[in-house]
Amino acid sequence: MRYSSHTTVNHVFIFIQIFEAEGGIQSYVKNILQAYLSLESQTDNQTAAEVFLLRDSPNCENPFDAPPFKFHYLKTENPHLERLRFSAALLRCLWQKRPNHIFCGHINLAPLTRLICQPLGIPYTVLTYGKEVWERLPNLQQQALASAAEIWTISRYSRDRACAANNLDPNKIKILSCMVDGNTFTPGAKSPALIEKYGLEGAKVLMTVARLWSGDIYKGVDVTIRAISAMASPAGGIAKVFPEVKYLVIGRGDDQPRLAKLAQDLGVADRVVFAGFVPTEELAEHYRVADAYIMPSQEGFGIVYLEAMACGKPVLSGDADGSSDPLQDGRLGWQVPHRNPDAVAAACIEILKGEDRRCNGEWLREQSLALFSKDAMKEQLKQLLYPTTVTSQMALQESSLF
Repeated sequence: MRYSSHTTVNHVFIFIQIFEAEGGIQSYVKNILQAYLSLESQTDNQTAAEVFLLRDSPNCENPFDAPPFKFHYLKTENPHLERLRFSAALLRCLWQKRPNHIFCGHINLAPLTRLICQPLGIPYTVLTYGKEVWERLPNLQQQALASAAEIWTISRYSRDRACAANNLDPNKIKILSCMVDGNTFTPGAKSPALIEKYGLEGAKVLMTVARLWSGDIYKGVDVTIRAISAMASPAGGIAKVFPEVKYLVIGRGDDQPRLAKLAQDLGVADRVVFAGFVPTEELAEHYRVADAYIMPSQEGFGIVYLEAMACGKPVLSGDADGSSDPLQDGRLGWQVPHRNPDAVAAACIEILKGEDRRCNGEWLREQSLALFSKDAMKEQLKQLLYPTTVTSQMALQESSLF
């Protein structure tokens, strides 16, 4: 995409593999691009934002590849060559166009961003998400964070852990929350086709959407399986109170054989349904077949909780992670110790009884969208990009949450 010579570049974004991978970070970044597009479409100037992408090719499906964006795809077969091409292209852009601000979309790119931006006097912001900044970082990455004009992150929990681990100034960290598309994720009747496909007729359905990777056992699928089984819980398990309970697990990964064996060993293999990968466009229909969304995890935020609530489904999360933001400190859902099957079982039984206000689907949807809709994210991004008040941004964001 070419721009006329009078087009100015206010912002440059750099990301790693946004369109050729799936996951929470990818969804979040796409939401940021959508919010940015909405903001810029309301202005009369011809501002352009340039976006540099590692590990994404020109053949990827990118719905944003049009003004005000100009995308640079730097993927090559040789990762070392790709890094060199990426660095050279970014340096050339910054040298020639001198943008107002750079947004570094991953901590692994932060040292390079600092190296290029500092001599040119261009301020930069580093975007962080979750566990990649929860532990002490290498010195170069710490220096890059310390030199950044700002650091953005997705939740209060991620901010606090990053600060504690890396001695960061909390006043430098701004929160840009995740969002949910309330037009895509909506309440609705259970699909008879999906009920038949997964054998859920007459069942009370618990559901989790998660990567089933051996490195991500913190997602808590194994804990939920244990919570269902009477064999694994002195309290008797969910199945003792709700014999018709079934657990629909959506996702794929190398940990599935272990989880399937666990279900078999605990005598609940007939209650656990591994659905495999489900495309994003089919997720809402799957949320609708559930009676509750259960993920006792340790998340940086947890977009899936928003998706479930937007579909009118009660939710359960861990009690010591970023899910406190979408669950509004427990006001909208159940927060329990994330590795405790008995606590998960007790909460699930409460949820399936349906007597708590947090089971009111219409209210859940209304409350979650009030803070985490597309419009809410757009307003947050606007305040971060174009601050119009001297009010402390952190105080503004804290007060706007709950």
